[in-house]
This record gives sequence, C-alpha cells and structure tokens, in this order.
Amino acid sequence: MEITLLHAFELKGSVYTDYMGVNKEFNQLQLDEVRMKLHDLKISIGKEHGIPVKTMVIVENLGKAIRQATEEEKFDLIIMGTMGAGESRNRFWSTKTGAEIGKTEIPVFVIPREYKWKKPAHILFATNHFEEEPTILDPIFSMAALFGARVQVAIFTDEDDDSPHVFLDHTRTMPNYETALKKKYSEADLTTVQLYGIDFSETMERHIDENDIDILIMVTYHKTFWNRFFHPSMSRQMSYHTKIPLLVLPSPQDEWRQ
Repeated sequence: MEITLLHAFELKGSVYTDYMGVNKEFNQLQLDEVRMKLHDLKISIGKEHGIPVKTMVIVENLGKAIRQATEEEKFDLIIMGTMGAGESRNRFWSTKTGAEIGKTEIPVFVIPREYKWKKPAHILFATNHFEEEPTILDPIFSMAALFGARVQVAIFTDEDDDSPHVFLDHTRTMPNYETALKKKYSEADLTTVQLYGIDFSETMERHIDENDIDILIMVTYHKTFWNRFFHPSMSRQMSYHTKIPLLVLPSPQDEWRQ
C-alpha cells in the first residue's frame, strides 16, 4: 500500500500585481512552503507507520488537481476532509470536498476534521432499493471483514414521495433480501432495516446516533435519493453534522452514464 499526499495549489493574483511581479514572488514562496510541509509530513508518516508516502503539488483548483492526479497515478481511494460538526448540509455541498463527491469513478472517503478515528464496529449502508450489484456490495463487506465490523443495510422509504405500495413492498422484501445477503457474504451478524420518514437526513442522523454507527456508506447513483441527503427543500433545512466518516462509492458504469 502506498499513500499519496496531494495539495491543490490555486494561484492568486490580479492583472496589476501580476504585471508588477508581486504575486509571482508571493505564490512561489507559498508553493515552496507547501512542498516543505508535505515533505515533513511524508517523513513523519513513514517513521510512525512505516507506510510508503509520495507527495504531489498540482497548480490547479481542487477538482482539476484530483482528476489530473487520478489519471496519472490510478488511485484506488480518495480521502478528503470536511469541516465537520456545525456545518449545514447546503454549506457542506458547496465546499470543495462536497463539490467533488459524485464527480469521480473512484471511491471517496470523507472524514470530518474533528473526528477521532477508532476501529469501526458498525457500518451502515444506506440506499433506497435492494442493491445486488457485486461491484458495490463486495467492497462494503470486504471493509467489514477487515475491521471485524457488523454491517447494517438501511432501505429508506420516503413518506412524501413514495406510495404506501412501496412501503409494503419494502416490508415484504426485506426478510428475503437479508437472507440472500447473509448467504452470499456469510455474514451472520448482518441486519437490514427499513427507515421511514419525511426527511432522509434527519431520519438517517437519528438512526446513526441511536445505533452507534461508525461509518456511513452511500452510492452516487439515483440522483433523487442523493439529493435528499445534500439538497433538502428550503422548508426543511436543518444543520447536518458530519460526525462520522462517509464512504461514497461510485455507481457502476452503466448507471454513471445515465
């Protein structure tokens, strides 16, 4: 395993200061400082954890820097931070971290800045249908096996948008779905649950708190479902605290292009 520390360096300036050469000198000083800090961090991680570390500084905005880096290095996972507690869902989505979710075909692991890492014991996969795609399920259960964690699959039924028929269909399908997952992945501790409510994020946040969930996993397909989490209607705005890590899996290619 190898870690690459990426810093996206955005040049700042104006026509006048660029002409006078002021910004060029200032930007170069900042760039040198960034490279020095990354080098020191690389040495520190190598000594403490014994993990090979590379550093990259790309003079671009974050989105372009990520795309350039992933094209060059073929990463398996992107890890990003977010401000965490106290940040509203709308504000989170407008941040650089939130804006990049869903724009990459590589899984993105979002970790709140104030979160203190611990070995995850409970992993929650939230979706709005009975997912069977191996390219999505396999990484989830591989992670669970790695940490010895229990997996819970939550099927969300929207009180406003979904009909009573959908709720009843989910209720009937849930036991068979759980049995199929347990058989395929040999997970005796796996559970499924139907979450029912008006607002996805409120329902999910409450469930996470009540069940001591350590990692939340979602998929970037089904835009309507995804938007319930990050783009609630103005009448239902609330502060969503990103208290736990969020692993965002890209949808399969056929879904991605839709």
